[in-house]
Amino acid sequence: MLQIAVIREKREEVIKALAKRNFDATAIVDSVIALDEKRRATQVELDNILAESNKLSKDIGALMKSGEKAKAEILKEKTTQLRDKSKELTEVLNAVSEDLTLELYKLPNTPADIVPEGKTADDNINVFEEGEIPVLHEGALPHWELIKKYDIIDFELGTKITAPGFPVYKGKGAKLQRALISYFLDKNTDAGYQEVQVPHLVNEASAYGTGQLPDKDGQMYHDAKDDLYLIPTAEVPVTNIYRDVILQENELPVTVTGYTPCFRREAGSWGAHVRGLNRLHQFDKVEIVRIEHPDNSHTALDGMVEHVKEIMRELKLPFRILRLCGGDMGFASALTYDFEVFSTAQDRWLEISSVSNFETFQTNRLKLRFKGKDGKTQLAHTLNGSSLALPRVLAGIIENYQTPEGIVIPEVLRKYTGFDIIN
Repeated sequence: MLQIAVIREKREEVIKALAKRNFDATAIVDSVIALDEKRRATQVELDNILAESNKLSKDIGALMKSGEKAKAEILKEKTTQLRDKSKELTEVLNAVSEDLTLELYKLPNTPADIVPEGKTADDNINVFEEGEIPVLHEGALPHWELIKKYDIIDFELGTKITAPGFPVYKGKGAKLQRALISYFLDKNTDAGYQEVQVPHLVNEASAYGTGQLPDKDGQMYHDAKDDLYLIPTAEVPVTNIYRDVILQENELPVTVTGYTPCFRREAGSWGAHVRGLNRLHQFDKVEIVRIEHPDNSHTALDGMVEHVKEIMRELKLPFRILRLCGGDMGFASALTYDFEVFSTAQDRWLEISSVSNFETFQTNRLKLRFKGKDGKTQLAHTLNGSSLALPRVLAGIIENYQTPEGIVIPEVLRKYTGFDIIN
């Protein structure tokens, strides 16, 4: 959530920045400013009435002590009127504050200066590419054929049990999945991230805190009876550990990693580009989250990018990194880098990670702050990244490592799987 003071003091800059997202913020920004003015004016009026009421209470006490009951009764009548007025103003203030919050929720984050102009994924900038694209043998197959051939993932069984988009991992497929989770967590903890296990359901406050609501309302699975949401990413519960927390500056950075399944109703159309593991309703992901001093967050983002690079290098998968344009960034992000793996059998790039800096957008919602050495309290910055999302990494391994004899396991994973080939 953008800060009201920034919107009020830098109206034109905010509107211009959000235009980079192809988002016309003029009407909402002006509504925010008008509601904020009304809120502040109402608060001043209410404060004045409360101050006057407090003064009268003291005067009444003094009059009663001096025996001037008649004068005290007159003042009591006035305090009753003031109490009624303060109640009325409190109701107005609450209503205006709620309207103001709802308007603020409509505004996405302002993009960082280096975010490129653009409307779609076609306008993203390729900033890095590495790894040789393997030459596959004649008759090589896409992963959705290979998983049937080797009986390692069963989509039909998942559909029987639940619905399309909920696969069942079997045998060596299940072990490879578990190996990837363990490997990713070990890489993250070795890099200094503290591992946590978090709930897979969150309350509404948590979903609002990281920006999933109201932006992605309808895309999340919602249990209406208990008013809880299945998480779309571990970012939500992990970041909310620090909701309403004031850290000390020397506690920064906070670095956390966690594995969770992820649940997303919005899975897109089912066609050639979303077959198999390319798009799922339930999938596994290992996440890294950082809470940083504002002066260090963009350096930290670069470090997160390098961390994911190292994982891709150890997996020996060809990959590239894209800096997302304004029109393709997530609602809460100020700057995002996407990692994509090249699927040789599909002859296309598959997104496997997003690494983002949210700056103060989430912390303003979360009321996540830190106290500086000067004693002043300010909003921290939050960052998160996938390290990594499993389905397309798994698809890349299955396709790129296929041989006529079977699917070779990347060397770095063999100590986790206990086998070196799926055949």
